[in-house]
Amino acid sequence: MTSEAIISIFLGIGLAASVGFRVFLPLFVLSLVGHFDIINLSEHWEWIGSVPALIALAAAMVLEIFAYYIPFIDNLLDTIAVPLAAIAGTAVMASTMAELSPVVTWALAIIAGGGTASIVKGASAGTRVTSSVATAGLGNPVVSTVETGGSIALSLVAIFLPIVAIVLVIIILMFIFWFYKKLGGKSN
Repeated sequence: MTSEAIISIFLGIGLAASVGFRVFLPLFVLSLVGHFDIINLSEHWEWIGSVPALIALAAAMVLEIFAYYIPFIDNLLDTIAVPLAAIAGTAVMASTMAELSPVVTWALAIIAGGGTASIVKGASAGTRVTSSVATAGLGNPVVSTVETGGSIALSLVAIFLPIVAIVLVIIILMFIFWFYKKLGGKSN
């Protein structure tokens, strides 16, 4: 496996984790950097850098970000976004993979991309439910702001510093597992 292939895997996992915070924001960032040839997309995914894709993803991103600031709509969106994150995480991972066979590309995309996005989105949705119960939804805008900021930061780090992104993803996943292990230990 070449260093370019490894970097493309790190990039894909970083973007997939970012999808766990906001589904359309990393897709928009990917579209933007693909449009300006900042990164090379897989040949079957070059369409994501097109102007129509850029416009559609920008609109979806803006709607998603603002919808998460509407009480109770944010919780409803999470029910839709959890499975959508798995699909989007798989797609961003597949779109960035370089020099790998289709079997390896799709296996990694589904397991690493879809899995990472699902874990992060599930934890994010759980945080929002906890905030809704504890604050009657008043704390949810803070959660939404942190998620959006996390998605922006992780998307940009994944694009420009993929090795740092994989380290951040590992830290995020370790925190999620630690938190839920701690939470599970308190119920006993």
